[in-house]
Amino acid sequence: MALAAGTLRSLPSRPVHWLIYTWHMKQVIRVTPLANHRLDLAFEDGVQGIADLSDLAGRGVFSSWLDPAEFERVAIGAAGDLVWPSGVDLCSDALYLRVTGQKPEDIFPSLKRDRVA
Repeated sequence: MALAAGTLRSLPSRPVHWLIYTWHMKQVIRVTPLANHRLDLAFEDGVQGIADLSDLAGRGVFSSWLDPAEFERVAIGAAGDLVWPSGVDLCSDALYLRVTGQKPEDIFPSLKRDRVA
């Protein structure tokens, strides 16, 4: 993939590994808020399911979710993550793990290779 001249200057000032990681993220393509701090999600690879986030509601930055109207304001961010007006954002990979029950090394095989025995 070729980048247009000046593209690198417009990318976020984050390490290169962030850019590579972003390209591998399981992006959310549909989100529907449900009762009890759950989200009905669909991912770009066809996986669909419910993510139960009730264990987060009311804790730290997630205290804004105690207002059901705030939780329902969820939107899909530019990177396929989920964002709320209150500033909360959730990585789509973490949501993918919740929906599928997989572990990080299941979707990022390099984590298995890099693990020290």
